[in-house]
Amino acid sequence: MRETSKSGESADRIAENATRGEDVSAHFTNKFQVVRPTHGVTVDLTPGILQQFDQLPAGVGVSRQEVIETTPIGASEEGRRRKPE
Repeated sequence: MRETSKSGESADRIAENATRGEDVSAHFTNKFQVVRPTHGVTVDLTPGILQQFDQLPAGVGVSRQEVIETTPIGASEEGRRRKPE
């Protein structure tokens, strides 16, 4: 395992110490950030939806990609107008 820069002990060694009941709290800062995995996907969007995305950032200075990544499109107007066949 990779050694930490502060203590020089490997994660395996710290785990062994904890298993023996030793205090290993000095190795932890309780400062962490949860990072959720992301998955890239390719989607085909209708021209109407693209037009809606292009209208949202007008004058705000954000790209279409930023709008697409942060806007839920599941309940778009175009999707609601469609009638089941």
